Amino acid sequence: MTENPQQTADGITLTRTLDARRDLVFQAWTIPSHFGHWFGGELDVPVDRMTMDVRPGGVWSLVMRTPDGGEMPFSGVYREVAAPERLVLTLKDAAAPSEAAGETVRVTFTDLGGRTEMAFHQGGGNLTAEQYQQAKAGWESFFDRLAELLARA
Repeated sequence: MTENPQQTADGITLTRTLDARRDLVFQAWTIPSHFGHWFGGELDVPVDRMTMDVRPGGVWSLVMRTPDGGEMPFSGVYREVAAPERLVLTLKDAAAPSEAAGETVRVTFTDLGGRTEMAFHQGGGNLTAEQYQQAKAGWESFFDRLAELLARA
């Protein structure tokens, strides 16, 4: 696995090379039990608290449980679904105003002959530089768990 993180003025860009076929990496983003395993890092993401309608216009949502019993809800809408090449979705947490569309997440999966380059970008300008830095650290942790999941596939 290789990693190339960048932080841009309007978001975060991360690139990882994963030791898994592209279709498996795409599935890890679109199958609730897989997504719930890695999204949230070490936090519990119960599958029974998730929805994933993976199609353009479809809604997704989940709840992360914190060790102190708190909950952190996340949700969004799928904008583009081009299996297994690309996903575009919105992302917002409970702190975002209800009328806000949230951040936009773009993920491109490139087949490297049994390995996959995953190019990730989150942007929208809705977060401060400090919040983007925190989000970047979170995604890096999530992607470590993703790599672990894929290593078992």
